[in-house]
Amino acid sequence: MAEENNQSAAAGNPAAGQQDKPQLQFSVQRIYVKDISFEAPNSPAVFQQPFKPKVGLDLNTSSQQVGEGLYEVVIKVTAQVTHSEEGTTSFLAEIEQAGLFRIAGIEGAQLDHTLGAFCPNVLFPYARECVDNLVNRGGFPPLMLAPVNFEAIYAQKKKREAEQAQQPGTQTTQ
Repeated sequence: MAEENNQSAAAGNPAAGQQDKPQLQFSVQRIYVKDISFEAPNSPAVFQQPFKPKVGLDLNTSSQQVGEGLYEVVIKVTAQVTHSEEGTTSFLAEIEQAGLFRIAGIEGAQLDHTLGAFCPNVLFPYARECVDNLVNRGGFPPLMLAPVNFEAIYAQKKKREAEQAQQPGTQTTQ
């Protein structure tokens, strides 16, 4: 029986070679709010008129390695709501939702994709809930942010980077 196992390993058994490959690991270590801000600069006057919001939303993501196989990913969500007719700011909510991710066995472009698209997809529902809660506590109706396709945002970013890399640098002479 032992000879049979040795022979199958020597004969190119796929299970025998798996021990040499690094183990693929992905786990969420912690999800937390890194920074949070809410401003209602025109209160209480804003509450004395009909609420006709115009929403401006800005999303940014960033990531950094903070330890051996440990990465911090941050989504910054800025929601500025103005009165659609008067243009005055009703409120401004900013949140930096972050997460620590343990990632091993993923490198290069695959790691970049994981940090730029997959991890933000994990974090965004927490950011949405935090924005909604913050706006509600500020005395305004809930602001339910629509789901975001971070895969598409990542693909657009990579396309822009590729286009910029192909354009020759412009030099000005005097």
